[in-house]
Amino acid sequence: MEKRRPTPGQLQDAVRETVERTVQGAVDSAQETRSKAQDMVDDVVKGVRGAIEDARPATGDELREVQTELARVVDRLDAIERRLPPSPPPL
Repeated sequence: MEKRRPTPGQLQDAVRETVERTVQGAVDSAQETRSKAQDMVDDVVKGVRGAIEDARPATGDELREVQTELARVVDRLDAIERRLPPSPPPL
């Protein structure tokens, strides 16, 4: 069977479809690459933030919170010790 030659309109359509598929593939690939790059940047930012948080000195507010909590612990320990029976004298 003899092949028919495509018409100019068919050639245009074939070229247009091929170009559209190629462009769409490039766009999809670029979006995927951008997403991966963004994920990597997010991971780096998290790591830097964590390192900064670990390395920075305590603030005045944080120290006051620790002092307040320590005072509560001392008060509780004092209350427990008052309820204990007296210890026997040393030998």
